[in-house]
Amino acid sequence: MSNQLYINEIQNLFDAVQRSGIFEDQKMMTDAVPLFPIAQINNDYENTKGRPDFDLKDFVMSHFDFLGARVSVQRKDHLPIREHIEKLWDELTRTAYEERGTLLKLPKPYIVPGGRFNEFFYWDSYFIMLGLKASGRVEMMENIVENCSFLIQNVGFVPNASRTHFLSRSQPPYFSLMLDLLFETIRDEEIYIKYYETLEKEYAFWMNGEEWLESNSSVKRVVRTAKGDILNRYYDAENAPRPESYLIDIEDHEKTTGDEFYRNIRSACESGWDFSSRWFADGQNIQTIETLNLAQVDLNCLLWHLEMTLAKSSALQNLKEKENYFTERAASRRQMINTYFWDENTKIYKDYHTKKNTKTPSEHIAALYPLFLGIADHKQAEAVAEAVAEKFLYQGGLVTTTRNSGQQWDLPNAWAPYQWLGFRAMKNYGFDELAEKIKNNWCSNVERVYKNTGKLMEKYNALDTETIAGGGEYPNQDGFGWTNGVYLQLQQN
Repeated sequence: MSNQLYINEIQNLFDAVQRSGIFEDQKMMTDAVPLFPIAQINNDYENTKGRPDFDLKDFVMSHFDFLGARVSVQRKDHLPIREHIEKLWDELTRTAYEERGTLLKLPKPYIVPGGRFNEFFYWDSYFIMLGLKASGRVEMMENIVENCSFLIQNVGFVPNASRTHFLSRSQPPYFSLMLDLLFETIRDEEIYIKYYETLEKEYAFWMNGEEWLESNSSVKRVVRTAKGDILNRYYDAENAPRPESYLIDIEDHEKTTGDEFYRNIRSACESGWDFSSRWFADGQNIQTIETLNLAQVDLNCLLWHLEMTLAKSSALQNLKEKENYFTERAASRRQMINTYFWDENTKIYKDYHTKKNTKTPSEHIAALYPLFLGIADHKQAEAVAEAVAEKFLYQGGLVTTTRNSGQQWDLPNAWAPYQWLGFRAMKNYGFDELAEKIKNNWCSNVERVYKNTGKLMEKYNALDTETIAGGGEYPNQDGFGWTNGVYLQLQQN
């Protein structure tokens, strides 16, 4: 994977552009494709920037290509929602057979989320696959799996998205769940054997460094608790402003004293929840972000699933030793999930604060994962279902937290992934009525907004279904990959 240093190579120009605010969206410059060799661009910039008639925006527009910076779908006629989504699959399809600017090459076509997101995203792609399954688009499902495998084989993991500046972090590890989804569709166990090495390689990435850990310490994505147990956390290899949100990060950093502020910000991005009060020490302000001090319930559940999948794949190949190894790891992790994340007082799953050796106060919808994957016992599931009905379910769907901080992964927003997780989680334990309510509340919200705007949104306001959702670092986007996927799949269930 070349091009890794591309943004670093134009750092002076990049820094000037991002600090100047000439583009409303900081992502514009990260996605730009250089029209000339980097050395020439740097040379031109250094030679002309001091001139009285120098115009930074003109310089950038004449040295970079901004093609495909935005995906906006305009229709003359207002199609029924399902027809609209079927057309969207084709309109959101992209290829990248070679690297351009920051865009990484991928061997197969893929689906982008839409709006400002014009590249392959890791965990989004799982929820997109749910819709592709409902649409009978098996080949595109296989493409997504193949692209993830290519990235794991070549980079060592699936980056947050397919751009060079995401090569320091991943996203929630959904690859093993993608294989399950593909298996449910094509009913061929061979896929577990075909991608065995890929599964092992992704697992090695998340567990990297565990053998050096002493109790009560952490390295990369692995934590050893005070009791000597192994858990995982989200992490990013870089401790610098995110190129795609450069100025925002610098300004936030000025109001904090933490020397790991940038890494905490980036680690929250690895979770997909950028951002939420879930990560804030004071529950309100981004300056108090402490993602690195937490072991997260969702991540540990996903890694349990990865261990189970590795055990299953080993069994299919009669690899007895490996089957035993991964079966034991999964059994041990299952126990840890209930030891460290289950909060007996509030009767819900929470994250674990590794420095304070306590559960975090934040109540959030990632508590669904142990039910979604069948890790919780029936009593725990009942308690979580009660909390979901009481604290998280509103007329427009499930919200992510019980706090309104102005961040987009907080109240009042409802995001597609958690409607599917909530629906399946409740179905798994026989809470069918609640499952139907989650499905109907959110789907009718999606339909109402589509009827009024002709758009499918990235997120929805669950409390006030008459308004458009907001919060966070950028406006609500239309497109939208995972919304389309979850909507179609829920309608089929």
